[in-house]
Amino acid sequence: MFKRLIDAFKDKDLRKKILLTILLILVYRLGCWIVVPGLDAQAFKDSLGVSDGLTFMNLLNSVSGGALANGAIFALGVSPYISSSIIIQLLTLIIPGLQRLSRMGEEGKQKMSTYTKYCALVLATIQSIAIVLSYQSIINAEVGPVWLISCMVVLILVAGSMATYWLGEKITELGIGNGLSLLIFVGILSTFANSMYTALFAENGVFTGNMEMLLEILYFVIALIVIFGFIVFIDMAERKIAVQYAKQIKGRKMYGGQSTFIPVKVNSTGVMPIIFAMTFISLPQILISLFAPNSQSGFAQFINKYIGTQSWLYFFLMALFIVGFAYFWSQITFNPVDISKNIQQNGGFIPGIRPGKPTADYLKKISNRITLFGAIFLALVAIIPSIIFKIIGTGTLVNAFSATGLLIVVSVAIELDKQLESQMLMKNYKGFLK
Repeated sequence: MFKRLIDAFKDKDLRKKILLTILLILVYRLGCWIVVPGLDAQAFKDSLGVSDGLTFMNLLNSVSGGALANGAIFALGVSPYISSSIIIQLLTLIIPGLQRLSRMGEEGKQKMSTYTKYCALVLATIQSIAIVLSYQSIINAEVGPVWLISCMVVLILVAGSMATYWLGEKITELGIGNGLSLLIFVGILSTFANSMYTALFAENGVFTGNMEMLLEILYFVIALIVIFGFIVFIDMAERKIAVQYAKQIKGRKMYGGQSTFIPVKVNSTGVMPIIFAMTFISLPQILISLFAPNSQSGFAQFINKYIGTQSWLYFFLMALFIVGFAYFWSQITFNPVDISKNIQQNGGFIPGIRPGKPTADYLKKISNRITLFGAIFLALVAIIPSIIFKIIGTGTLVNAFSATGLLIVVSVAIELDKQLESQMLMKNYKGFLK
């Protein structure tokens, strides 16, 4: 990948795209450190508890690159847009009008994108209001009236979330790769860099004489390399289903007569099942932290004790929900009936399988088997690294790299490498044609 980056810099157009991408990312990172006026950043960080284990707030904080803990203008990051995309895709299965829009080509995609933006705006507003109402201590009353400062904080958080989305769209349009994915990628890596800096240079760090921390960091890095290798191996694994196309004579030309394949990835669902499962399990804790942050009720203590991130029941439920949501997400993203129709309409068939319903049933059976392996892989990645990192004991580094963060970093890096490769191939083809 580094060699490909060096080769890409030699091309003038690609160099401009890469530099523009870096510039927009720097603007985003700057916004992750500018504190919202009228907000007490330290009180905000203490109230959220983003350093207390592998919680959903830690996931949001790592995805935003630490902006949430900093109380920055980009604190919400792209999380409202991600939630909005999930909601719209789920509603597409229920509402016939959205189903028709999703099949209308480019015009339908633009309308769906508009609906997603409006939904993201509503979610960002709700999240901002919930944060301000739940954590009154974060408002600096010395600046002005509390109600006025609260309204200003809500507006800035909402504007920051939509500005983050705009930056991601501009990177996609003018730069290299998927902009929103790159912002999440950079956010996770920056959180890891900050945690590594703390482990090395903090009061109890390596360079202050804590040699035990150095050994823990070494164990952590070794475990991280092994887990990364395992994720890359599975993420690039796929099942190739052979498809044969019959010969067709149209006029004086003959078409078809060639064989190809349908690639079905083992981990076709990506990180979505983990995000769904973590959101679902963490929902009671999120509601308690938002609407009753200082509650000492029996229900709150029961949730924290038995479904908290430190309990074994949490890991069991996490694995169970990941497998269930993996099958659910697979049904949304992979439609064997539509694929079977497309193959039949183009004069193709799977060797040994009759066209039509038998082909759809065969594709569904293959998809279910592969989804099972992918779901087990996701469950292992979600649970085993957390257990390993807890045993190692490097708390700051564990909070920086969750299972979801590991998958996102690997997936985005592989996708960026493919994007660079495809753009360079296009340049070579253009040069050959000239």
